Amino acid sequence: MKILEKALLMLWKYPLCNHCLGRQFALVGYGMDDEERGETMKTMLVMEGHRLASSGDKKGASILRTLATNGGSTMASEILKKLGKRARGGKNCHLCEGHFDSPGLVDKAVAMLREYEYNTFLVGVRLPTQIEEREDEFKAEFGVQHGESIRNEFSRTIGKSIAKIVNKSVDYVKPEVAIVVNPFVAEIELHVNPLFIMGRYRKLKRGMPQSILFCPECGGKGCARCNGTGKAYPESVEELISRPTLKETLGEDASFHAAGREDIDARMLGRGRPFIIEIKRPRNRSLNLRELEQVIKREAQGKIRVSNLRLADKEALKKLKQIEGSEKSYRVVVKFDRAILNEEMEALERTFTNALIHQQTPLRVLHRRKDLTREKYIYKTDVRRLTKKTIEMRIRCQGGLYIKELITGDGGRTNPSVSDTIKAEAEPLELDVLDVFTRK
Repeated sequence: MKILEKALLMLWKYPLCNHCLGRQFALVGYGMDDEERGETMKTMLVMEGHRLASSGDKKGASILRTLATNGGSTMASEILKKLGKRARGGKNCHLCEGHFDSPGLVDKAVAMLREYEYNTFLVGVRLPTQIEEREDEFKAEFGVQHGESIRNEFSRTIGKSIAKIVNKSVDYVKPEVAIVVNPFVAEIELHVNPLFIMGRYRKLKRGMPQSILFCPECGGKGCARCNGTGKAYPESVEELISRPTLKETLGEDASFHAAGREDIDARMLGRGRPFIIEIKRPRNRSLNLRELEQVIKREAQGKIRVSNLRLADKEALKKLKQIEGSEKSYRVVVKFDRAILNEEMEALERTFTNALIHQQTPLRVLHRRKDLTREKYIYKTDVRRLTKKTIEMRIRCQGGLYIKELITGDGGRTNPSVSDTIKAEAEPLELDVLDVFTRK
């Protein structure tokens, strides 16, 4: 069946707007959109109807009435009037119900977008199930082979209209803003993709957790024990980084991700620990990251510092999680219950250089980790005397080794241990993370 014959057959049975008629032949021809294609086909059918009617063929008037009634053609109506025929008004489109002609939807979306800074966007469409089912039935009835979906056309049509107004680019892979539109109920949702900022932090103060810890008494609700804060500690690394960043980005919330964590009473020194701060629904994406580093430093009042801030993405977040098991370097001050001999210090260096440690999950973290025995490798250990009973150990090891338990032995759960090696009770006084080594 020829294209115009099929188009006329569709219009004889159902009222169709230019968009919905042209869409059934979307893959035929180039250089025009569905609306233009539908309008062109209707114009050609009107011309054919006029030709037949002028030559006295009754089929011509029938075609014109179909185009006037089901095609909404003003030209067909005017020709019928000149021929002395009655012309009925157009009907609502069988497939889209007239929702392609809803300019207010685009204006509403543009107004919502003005609240956010972005460079790329994408339009998604949510449709009632019965609308998509209706079009599927229509395509099956007429054997449509060269059409596209109503969802695709809505997405493209609305997207082009928005792009023309906002002068931004469409990104089909990683848009900064996704606009989800339901044209049948005039609903619009903005899905603002997060802003990821990565860097390294140094924690210069002991007694502060990496992330917010809720009060064990009230579980975060606020009570007398936590002075109504809901927190076990007044502040955290997460808060000291998140607060200034949220102010700068005008974001709604933040999630803090780091390559592992140090103990609350440990410092994070050296180059710092890699982290990513994820800002939810940011209104501002243009940041001076060097200036943000200084703002964080100033507001933290010497407790933490951040460096090498730069923009990142979800892929960087995946890689960050892999860093958790990378090599780390520690400094630990150890106190013994007796004086330590030089030969014993040498024995510690030998025992804990190129050493495999068997470590059962420490008792202090059993409440949040499975009780397993893990093997961790120590590459090198250097020992330096501080006093008769205290030494400093610098340990470079595989990530995931619990240093405090390496010192104490944790009741035999870590083997070998510093305490067991020289048969003296050992206590870690100070622990610092000196470096987190990232794979190139």
